[in-house]
Amino acid sequence: MKEDKLYKDRRYKINELRAKNEKMTARERTLKAINFEEADRIPIDNWMVPEIKKRCQEYWGCETDNELLAFLGVDVRDNYGPSYVGQEFKKFDDGTVADLWGVRRKIVTYGKGTSYEGIFKEVAWSPLEHMNTVEEINSYDGWPSPDWWDYSKVKSDCAAWHPEYFVLNKGDRLDRTAQLKPMMYLRGIEQTFIDLAENPKIVECIRDHVVNYFVEYNPRVFEAVGGEVDMFMMGDDVGGQRGPLISREMWRRYFRDGFRKYCDIAHSFGLKVMYHTCGDVYQLIPDFIDNGLDMLQSLQPRATNMDIKRLKQEFGKHLSFQGAMDIQQVLPLGRAEDVKKMVKYAADNAKPGGGYIFCTSHNIQADTSMENVVALFEAYHEYGGY
Repeated sequence: MKEDKLYKDRRYKINELRAKNEKMTARERTLKAINFEEADRIPIDNWMVPEIKKRCQEYWGCETDNELLAFLGVDVRDNYGPSYVGQEFKKFDDGTVADLWGVRRKIVTYGKGTSYEGIFKEVAWSPLEHMNTVEEINSYDGWPSPDWWDYSKVKSDCAAWHPEYFVLNKGDRLDRTAQLKPMMYLRGIEQTFIDLAENPKIVECIRDHVVNYFVEYNPRVFEAVGGEVDMFMMGDDVGGQRGPLISREMWRRYFRDGFRKYCDIAHSFGLKVMYHTCGDVYQLIPDFIDNGLDMLQSLQPRATNMDIKRLKQEFGKHLSFQGAMDIQQVLPLGRAEDVKKMVKYAADNAKPGGGYIFCTSHNIQADTSMENVVALFEAYHEYGGY
């Protein structure tokens, strides 16, 4: 561990602010927040790409990811279920790798040769894209089974964080509980939207396979964790920059029942439900609430209608929130003062009465300066206290 003056200076402010604000364990304050109670400070969650995580570890002198999260005062710890992060199956000669749905992905490099170079897995082949009938789709031999997984270690994985931290069961990005997103992966984005408009039977067929899988899989996970998880997260992207990707009527027709099933199963195990979606989903929020949602995640502030002040005022009695930190403009392109102003705005408008967790609207991307990352976490602690 480094002990030079620069290292000490870099760590000083966060340590000072945390000492001033913190009087509870991470789990205690987060449980209060999701139950609409004021704690010692607003809880913090952390989403960042691996490239940023590495820079943060080097900057603050942390040896591991866990050490970094503990130093920054991050209250939430993620559990990915019986599958491991980045679940991969068959590898192909062209370098692509199949996931549990048989969707093949390839690793692409972005920002090559720049200071923000990173890698990402993109869909390279959608196995259902060129199928034309329900019969073909039903005959697809790549539908996953909940029997594939070993659930025996899930409880011990979660128990390692309890009782100090708040544990969120979220699944990996490739196998997170959803409906529309797996359909896009399996069918291709363009063909999915054609189907939504013209091929309802195909939409219903794919959706039913997806929902039936998660309706079997999730209870096995929840049973296996034995009470060592505090909240369940599902995730779909049903919002665009200027409004929902599908109409409210279409959401109700195709996805409402599955959404409710997912929420009901989690609630039957005593778990709150968080739902991640990018974009403007303002028109759909009343339906989310009516069908059992407890917390909405992302709150993409550059999308229309997703201002945290408005959402808190209109829905804050029934729904808690996580997110609202802008990764589109403020964090990559703004100044440290802009970052602090953004955090203060969210804190001033969302912390009264609890019901809010600090987090970025998605992963902090590799084109974000360390100056702004530092400003973000310092501001969390500066403005989050009650």
